[in-house]
Amino acid sequence: MNVDYTLYLATDRTILGARSLEAAVEEAVRNGVTVVQLREKACASGEFYEIGRRLLAVTRRCGVPLIINDRLDILLALDADGLHVGRGDLPLGRARALTPGKILGYSVHSVADLRHAEACGADYVGIGPAFPTGTKPDAAAALGVAGVAEIARAASIPCVAIGGIHAGNAAAVKAAGVSGVCVISAILGAAEIDKAARGLRAALG
Repeated sequence: MNVDYTLYLATDRTILGARSLEAAVEEAVRNGVTVVQLREKACASGEFYEIGRRLLAVTRRCGVPLIINDRLDILLALDADGLHVGRGDLPLGRARALTPGKILGYSVHSVADLRHAEACGADYVGIGPAFPTGTKPDAAAALGVAGVAEIARAASIPCVAIGGIHAGNAAAVKAAGVSGVCVISAILGAAEIDKAARGLRAALG
């Protein structure tokens, strides 16, 4: 599947304040976001499904893929576009077997992780954290631009850098050889989501 990973947005409702997730995501997509991941770490299944259903209506209308974080059941129930898993989630090989025709992403922190992702049929990897980040307190040590570049150079599939990325460092990360960057607070935590998304796209070239 041909996917534009340039500006990948992962969601976090806790930083939106009174704003609705669907409206925030639509504003972000209309101003440059190319992929959306629904990331819900503390959410009952029924609520996760309902949030996903509403968000999928937005992403389908706007013509960008919706990727579900961790939850294969929610992906299948929604018939969303893809699934993203990490080492503590459903084994990647099983995820691949159960998601024919869907986008499959895997979180990596090393070249060894990358090789596993490639061997199991992942479509892309998320490399991170690039920089320290507050949205994932249990994240591994930051890789820095050099660490991201080392993994990206070794990859045969698209790479997306994640973790502490914003308009001020996005260009340096993109120059490390990744296909795109993933952000959360740099867009959803901004007072003006449209300007934040446009600023990131401009920085990414």
